[in-house]
Amino acid sequence: MRVLGMIMAGGKGERLYPLTKDRSKPSVPFGGKYRIVDFVLSNFINSGIFSSYVLVQYLSQSLIEYLRTTWRTEGIVADHFLTCVPPQMRLGEIWYRGTADCVRQNINLVKDFAPDLVAIFGADHIYRMDIRQMIDYHVAHKADVTVAANTVPLQSASAFGVLGTNADGRIIQFDEKPAKPHCIPGDPKHAYASMGNYIFNTDTLLQVLQKRFADTPALDFGKHILP
Repeated sequence: MRVLGMIMAGGKGERLYPLTKDRSKPSVPFGGKYRIVDFVLSNFINSGIFSSYVLVQYLSQSLIEYLRTTWRTEGIVADHFLTCVPPQMRLGEIWYRGTADCVRQNINLVKDFAPDLVAIFGADHIYRMDIRQMIDYHVAHKADVTVAANTVPLQSASAFGVLGTNADGRIIQFDEKPAKPHCIPGDPKHAYASMGNYIFNTDTLLQVLQKRFADTPALDFGKHILP
């Protein structure tokens, strides 16, 4: 199974200001010698995903330098790489306009790599995850898209993108910060909150970004595509 990683690392991290005064949120130091971006990169590498593009934008130089000096993944295998990609302005003189738009603006990289699956993950989460389990689940259920989610108390779920699912875990509804969030089937006190981490079949991703939402300027996975 050929998997390409697309790591979204362009966010401002306004809620972490002033830590983000001179750097993007993924490059904020953690535990002295690490950065927040190390979590997603460690998860990818330890899950056997060695081909990744890091899509950077806001105050990106600190992050680019950190990845250049710390994460040296290139080897004798051409498909093993970790490459930073700032906005290329292929669609005009515009910056990335949302999580899905940053992937759309670099869809040529997906086509060139020709993966079976694209793992689109954020770079600002602090967590440990075996992404291979998510991929195996995605393949076993013959899904077009799989979304990683956390279980959160129902009363707190309005702060997140909430997945409405059936008993088999299939998503039947997605609401961004709903006033009345769906509960987990059989568990009325909790809800599934999206982590903003997705596994897409490549053909599904191309169809969505280049055809269905081709004329939507600002494009976000949580606000537009998943709903």
